[in-house]
Amino acid sequence: MNDASVFNATGTDVQMAGSMPHSVEAEQQLLGAILTNNDVYDRVAAIIGAHHFYDPVHARIFETAAARIAKNNLASPVTLKAFLAEDEGLKELGGPAYLAKLAGAAISSYAVRDYAQMIYDLAVRRELIRLGQDISARATKVDVDSDPKEQIVEAEQKLYKLSEQGQADSGFVSFLKAVTEAVQTANAAYMREGGLAGVSTGLVDMDRKLGGLHKSDLLILAGRPSMGKTSLATNLAFNIAKAYKRGTLPDGSVGAVEGGVVGFYSLEMSAEQLAARILSEASEVPSEQIRKGDMTEEEFRRFAQAARDLESCPLFIDDTPALPIAQLSARARRLKRTHGLDVLIVDYLQLVRGTAENRVNEIAEISMGLKAIAKELQIPVIALSQLSRQVENREDKRPQLSDLRESGSIEQDADVVMFVFREEYYVEREKPSDDKLDEIAAWQQRMERLHGKAEVIIGKQRHGPIGSIELSFEGRFTRFGNLVKPWQQGAEDY
Repeated sequence: MNDASVFNATGTDVQMAGSMPHSVEAEQQLLGAILTNNDVYDRVAAIIGAHHFYDPVHARIFETAAARIAKNNLASPVTLKAFLAEDEGLKELGGPAYLAKLAGAAISSYAVRDYAQMIYDLAVRRELIRLGQDISARATKVDVDSDPKEQIVEAEQKLYKLSEQGQADSGFVSFLKAVTEAVQTANAAYMREGGLAGVSTGLVDMDRKLGGLHKSDLLILAGRPSMGKTSLATNLAFNIAKAYKRGTLPDGSVGAVEGGVVGFYSLEMSAEQLAARILSEASEVPSEQIRKGDMTEEEFRRFAQAARDLESCPLFIDDTPALPIAQLSARARRLKRTHGLDVLIVDYLQLVRGTAENRVNEIAEISMGLKAIAKELQIPVIALSQLSRQVENREDKRPQLSDLRESGSIEQDADVVMFVFREEYYVEREKPSDDKLDEIAAWQQRMERLHGKAEVIIGKQRHGPIGSIELSFEGRFTRFGNLVKPWQQGAEDY
């Protein structure tokens, strides 16, 4: 035999057929274990399938045995003989006698998972080689329809899909396991300060209403221009990144125990403008003064200190305009691999590009794509969205679900839909003429009542109640904060 081979730690011979790694011996011994003890199958079914076997005859034997076991029928050399009697590949290996030979080569049941993992790992190596060959072949072929950037995105998607395979027991889980996971989530929320199951937004009332930001959720944050969508999104990003603490999670893995790593797609503003907004909030220096450089020495000192404090914040900004949904997904995967990723924010949904020619279908593709990212990467995704102009035509300017542009798909895919609403913005533009003294007085009273206040209206929530959240808003620093209620006045003194 001319194939290069190495002796594996499990004691099986790993052959390199050309450039394709495999171990016929490991496959034989695992199949033998299954044929002599069918209970073994359940222990390896979550790790490997028929397609992971290098030898096609072994794949067919595994497939036939699995089908028999699934029906609670015995899978042994004798029972499989009838189903594989006409198999030409098996005939070449010795026919039914080969099945008996497999049973004779069976390994001890305690080692089956190690062998299954080895067969899986070798299959992944073969797939990596094929993928590399495919990438090389496509890159070599210069074609007008074959854009290199699209090839990179496609290759990344295939690699990520390959890396995620076989890592978890997919399919049905027992009720006991589901209940255990639910109890663990509730216990983590109970033990955590504030009682949150998800990532804290840094806004107490919002956390209380949402229970934090939950993994695999798509949250839509919508509003008309000048309502403060981007400001609220940057506030959330800053709060989460600022609170980031790394440690050991309940499942034993290492990750964010507080706050998180934030990815921010800023499709409308540049990274520099977004950073200036966050620095304005952190340093309490108005953003227009930062832009002009019009600061006192004390303000500049606060600004410089805030910049130093934020250097280590795990907040990553991508300001590529008109980003296609496929590239947005690929970049999020890459960020998760390289730096980790706990929350993703997209500002805003209508500026992402899809492939459909029809605008409604394109928005549907984008919202489905964002929900897919949330589920695939197991993170909350916050997508900002514009509202249609029909809000302006109503007397009551409070937004509702039907105001979402191309609302059908967005509303369907979202787990939470929130609207940013600042009544002060509209009332300010209703100022009566100066000669109407009574109206002016009533208007001033109303403005005093609304000044510095904002509302986040939850129009849809799969996991909890709908309703309104009152927040404070400081326009000079583009900052949303917790609103102190009248009955809470002076509470901080105690």
